[in-house]
Amino acid sequence: MAKKRPQTKAGRPQLTDGEIPVVGAREPCPCGSGRRYKACHGRAAAHAVTELVQRPFEGLPGECDWVALRELVPAATVQLTLKDGLPEGVPSVTLATVLPMAWPALRRDDGSVLLGLQNDTPSGDISRDLADTLQRALEAQPGTPVQARRAPADGPRMQDLLDAEGVFEPVVHDGFEFWVSDPENAAQDVAASLERANAAAIPTVKLTGVDSAYWCETPDKNHLRWVMPHPEERLLDALARLHAAGRSSLGEGTRLVGSFRAHGLTVPVWDLPSGVSADDVEKPAAEFAERLAVALASEAPLTPEERRARGGLTNRQVTLS
Repeated sequence: MAKKRPQTKAGRPQLTDGEIPVVGAREPCPCGSGRRYKACHGRAAAHAVTELVQRPFEGLPGECDWVALRELVPAATVQLTLKDGLPEGVPSVTLATVLPMAWPALRRDDGSVLLGLQNDTPSGDISRDLADTLQRALEAQPGTPVQARRAPADGPRMQDLLDAEGVFEPVVHDGFEFWVSDPENAAQDVAASLERANAAAIPTVKLTGVDSAYWCETPDKNHLRWVMPHPEERLLDALARLHAAGRSSLGEGTRLVGSFRAHGLTVPVWDLPSGVSADDVEKPAAEFAERLAVALASEAPLTPEERRARGGLTNRQVTLS
């Protein structure tokens, strides 16, 4: 039986970390070590893929609205302002909740870019994945979608690409007609796809009097879901103070029922009677914001009643991400 030659590093090209390409996890590492990629240079890449960034949108203008559009709002768009301006041939960059076929991004025929937000991302940092997709979309041929891929672990994040002073103003839509430039004259298959998507979208309205609060309509009742920037523990204390005092509702027939936890922020949720519209809760929401500011400023220990209220709110908290 022939003996195997001992493997040596002689004659093999020795690559630096920055030159190591990504190969299959069980393939030999391109660095020439003789080990499998997953046991060598693939370790750092795997760690980068699995490590979860708790607040991926922190530092971006409109962080709370980024969370809302990622998790709560069916159809919305936002014009994005790039730090270095728009490249030649790209008239605009628009963030969208969802794109056709769940594409991560689309370079339209006119050169404009649509960037999808509600896609599955291959790493634990949504911001880095979005930035990688955006960069590839800016360079894609007009009229082509951008496919998903794993972003480089050392690649930029959206915080590196967007203007920190830019405004972030979501426009909530009744449906997904923004997918196409001329919905009325769309091809039959496109029109059918739009019809299906529109039928599944929950009617949603962004309140104008407070930040990052979204009314939505469901068959049995309506809801207000309000993404708040305050530290979770302090916010739950404040909500508990108001709840125990009977001051947490948004008017007759409404009640604070719990909260979501999403991308490092807390999203209190109110049940509303089916007849209560977005306009109906504008004033109560503004008044609640004033009461909440006072409760947030309180340093007093929670009373027994407030601790019980806090426990109830915590038990009804659902983590979305």
